[in-house]
Amino acid sequence: MDVVNIHEAKTHLSRLVDRAARGESVVIAKAGRPMAKLVPLDAPAARERRRTGFLMGELRIPDDFDRMSAPGFGDRTR
Repeated sequence: MDVVNIHEAKTHLSRLVDRAARGESVVIAKAGRPMAKLVPLDAPAARERRRTGFLMGELRIPDDFDRMSAPGFGDRTR
């Protein structure tokens, strides 16, 4: 991902849009500080932050959950 300053972005906007249309992302910076990101229109949306433990107390794992790994489990004759 390239970083371009705002003056360069204004001067070469058409080129930057073409690059974005080809799938590239470009960050536009002002005084060296990132201000905006130019991405393809069909780019996947940023994923939401996952919340650890949000189902705590809602699920129960049985004591024998690992029974499937016991010897003989799933041994079938065909």
